Amino acid sequence: MRKLNTTETALELGALPHWTLSTNGEAITREFVLADFIQAFAFMTQIAIAAEKHNHHPEWSNVYNQVTITWTTHDVDGLSSNDIDMAQLCDQAFAGYASTPTAG
Repeated sequence: MRKLNTTETALELGALPHWTLSTNGEAITREFVLADFIQAFAFMTQIAIAAEKHNHHPEWSNVYNQVTITWTTHDVDGLSSNDIDMAQLCDQAFAGYASTPTAG
């Protein structure tokens, strides 16, 4: 595993339009807004299981229906392909959730 260079980072982020590169270029962050707390918690659980399977864990926070996820690779002091892969996985998982509160 190695740190992505600036050209690779720019290319990879082109396919991740909702992710923001940190000012130091060493992390990417996205805020996900889900319908309610239950969906946010389910989304986080789905990502937690995937993160454990990939042995690559996010920095994140949750407030009600909002989940903020940051990916960085501490072993390389910056972004690696692992971060890009996990960001793509987050985007794919998020696509499966409703954007409005569920009835009930």
